[in-house]
Amino acid sequence: MSTDIRKQLDKLLKRVEKPGRYIGGEVNSVLKDTDKADVNFCFCFPDIYEIGMSYLGLQIIYKVLNDMPNVYCQRAFQPQTDMEELMREEGIPLFSLESKTPLREMDMVGFTLQYEMSFTTVLNMIDLAGIPMFARDRGEDMPLIVCGGPCAYNPEPLWEFADAFLIGDGEELLPKFMDLYADMKKRGATKEEFLKEAVKLQGVYVPAFYEVKYNEDGTISELCKLYEGAPDKVKRAILPSVQDSAFPVDPIIPMVEAVHDRAVVETFRGCTRGCRFCQAGMIYRPVRERTRDRVIDLAVQQLKNTGHEELSLLSLSSSDHTQFEDMALDLVDITKAHQVSLSLPSLRMDKFAFNVLQRIQEYKKSGLTYAPEAGTQRLRDVINKGVTENDIYTSVRQALELGWTHIKLYFMIGLPTETYEDLDGIVEIANNIKSMNFEINGKKSGRFKLTVSVSNFVPKADTPFQWEPQDTAEEFRKKHVYLAERLRSKHIVFNYHDNETSSYEAVFARGDRRTSKLLYKAWELGCKLDGWSEHYRPDLWDRAFEESGVDRDFYTTRKRSFEEILPWDIIDCCVSKEFFKREALKAYGEEITPDCRYGCAGCGINRDVKCEKGGIYNAQIRN
Repeated sequence: MSTDIRKQLDKLLKRVEKPGRYIGGEVNSVLKDTDKADVNFCFCFPDIYEIGMSYLGLQIIYKVLNDMPNVYCQRAFQPQTDMEELMREEGIPLFSLESKTPLREMDMVGFTLQYEMSFTTVLNMIDLAGIPMFARDRGEDMPLIVCGGPCAYNPEPLWEFADAFLIGDGEELLPKFMDLYADMKKRGATKEEFLKEAVKLQGVYVPAFYEVKYNEDGTISELCKLYEGAPDKVKRAILPSVQDSAFPVDPIIPMVEAVHDRAVVETFRGCTRGCRFCQAGMIYRPVRERTRDRVIDLAVQQLKNTGHEELSLLSLSSSDHTQFEDMALDLVDITKAHQVSLSLPSLRMDKFAFNVLQRIQEYKKSGLTYAPEAGTQRLRDVINKGVTENDIYTSVRQALELGWTHIKLYFMIGLPTETYEDLDGIVEIANNIKSMNFEINGKKSGRFKLTVSVSNFVPKADTPFQWEPQDTAEEFRKKHVYLAERLRSKHIVFNYHDNETSSYEAVFARGDRRTSKLLYKAWELGCKLDGWSEHYRPDLWDRAFEESGVDRDFYTTRKRSFEEILPWDIIDCCVSKEFFKREALKAYGEEITPDCRYGCAGCGINRDVKCEKGGIYNAQIRN
């Protein structure tokens, strides 16, 4: 079959934009004999090639699995619309880049769920592959569909379409999952027999083994097991240490320029800050660091093997690394010698080593990005941001004095307890920074640009705000207009997030099994690639809500009680629900919780791992 696809593909590529998206064969991609692999697995990113190839997690999993001699990990992405139309016309199913094998001939197809607006694209890729959409309709001749990633912490909107969800760190769970599959495949086991064994692994959720019952008011009354051997709660898999874990120093070099075309090193995983809106800060606990020497070694190898012109340090809060300043200064010297720029995203305004900033600006300056998140100290305390007004202005002043001319500020609107006074605070911060620049640079301030970006608050599972209502699209629109009118200036650029997509994100971020009907209907009507403005169809989504009978307000603007059973309660992220409740109450009292590196906040992660030095270094899994 792969030979036929190659022949057909040669004809199609002359008729599509950016054919490099579909040919494979990139530098550092892996070629194995599919017939000799015990498990043929396809890693699917539900977006176009340029987006998926920017995702570090793909590169990590690709290395982890292909380092296993009995597994062949290949890749597939959502084709752009021009290519998809031709594939459907010519009857070409979705195929892997490496061997041009149709996905329906794989043993296993895995989707990473990075954002809710990719869910329709997951369904579209399954259909394009010629695989039956619903798990119940897939026989033994069809691959297993598995899903992972942050959105898998509430798997229920996709429960009908996936055979299993893998919760937690993929480097820890996937090799065990693959080895079990290979062993049982050799023994001739059925899918059901394999899944009944797989749920014994920490982090495996099989939705078919559970049933959900509802109250008359639409809330959940009970989560019931249909298979006694399934766990009562599925506990996430936790990688004990990232220090020596597999990391791609020879990543695949994309054929088409990726959105983030750079070398990337993950300095640490997790966060100790405890921002109450942030799902990543909760589900990736505890913090596990790579040492300064290890980070530098990985960075040097990546630059040598790729030829990238930019190096980026990846983490939830770059400057929180315990060796940040020394490590960053070393990397400044290395990147300067290689004529490579150094990017330090996720900087906190209360902790930035300006020695590093000063060294960077000596040879290559780009914009600086900060995220105060809220416009007033009161609201920053509500969300536990831990950043003061003095932190903001001190950091920006130092940056301006060092010659930075482009500052980006990120805020969130629609946060719990927010008032228009908090929006006025955003305007005040922007105007004060503009005035500060004029004070420092005077007539030279003409090149200065301040970008103010606001995103809409989307309540997420496994956070202290998981019970909170979301603003309506109209409320968000009014707030955007309010800010836009007050931020008019030739030195200020104001950006904001689409209102309708925020409500759809909230539906699926906290949706139960009934939202799968909405998802299927939206895809059936033609929705896909919903994260792209040119593909997003609000009219079709409105029809999907109407025809599926799903009540949007039930999932978005409704406040939940602490006693309500939540759809994702079947998943144990290893941070306790009691901690989330305490943090929610502290938010309403405008009370902050200090960074847990300075004292345990009692989140519950210590039930499963032993955090050294308040979660700073590596975790030890408790037996």
